[in-house]
Amino acid sequence: MTWKIEFQHRAVKQLEKLAKQDANRIVSFLADRVVQNENPRQTGAALQGSELGNYWRYRVGDYRIICDIQDHKLIVLVVESAIAAKFTVRHS
Repeated sequence: MTWKIEFQHRAVKQLEKLAKQDANRIVSFLADRVVQNENPRQTGAALQGSELGNYWRYRVGDYRIICDIQDHKLIVLVVESAIAAKFTVRHS
């Protein structure tokens, strides 16, 4: 069974800001390796934490893709540079 990819508005905006080659690589990865897989959870890693437990992440080069998997839909929530995320400092 194939899965359907849905992109939230925020993820679309993030993809549009990327170099075209990087955006195409991410979309191709999702279409070829994740959606065609009978269980897309095998390709990704579960996020840890009480609020994040339902989300999955995928790595494509220097990018992280955060998704919600539900009822044969792969909902892409965030596309973020892993390099930027690594060096982001959050102040409370």
